[in-house]
Amino acid sequence: MKKEIEKIRKIVLNANTGLTEHIKWNAPSFCFLGDDRITMRIYPIKNIQLIFHRGAKVKQQPKNKLISDDSGLLLWKENDRAVMTLTNMEDIKSKEPHLIEIVNKWLKATATSLSSD
Repeated sequence: MKKEIEKIRKIVLNANTGLTEHIKWNAPSFCFLGDDRITMRIYPIKNIQLIFHRGAKVKQQPKNKLISDDSGLLLWKENDRAVMTLTNMEDIKSKEPHLIEIVNKWLKATATSLSSD
């Protein structure tokens, strides 16, 4: 799944020029304004997941989900944590426009939540 991982990395990094990347939790993790916001889960190998979060520290849960997801691609674990699952290159390419939109909505929402933490 190396090609799929590289494709997802490029999509996420190109979605917003403010993103940086490093390895955390044994996978690519993307930071915005110095804080981890999106982490790739690459094991087990059968699929790749993008975890949208507000960092490792426990924070007070917002009353509502941080963003609206009209695509239905996010599986919500908490109001401030969601998962998108991508299975193969065709799936990644078909979801690319939604992924870009979700990345930018997430970054905006979590940057806003920083000021209220």
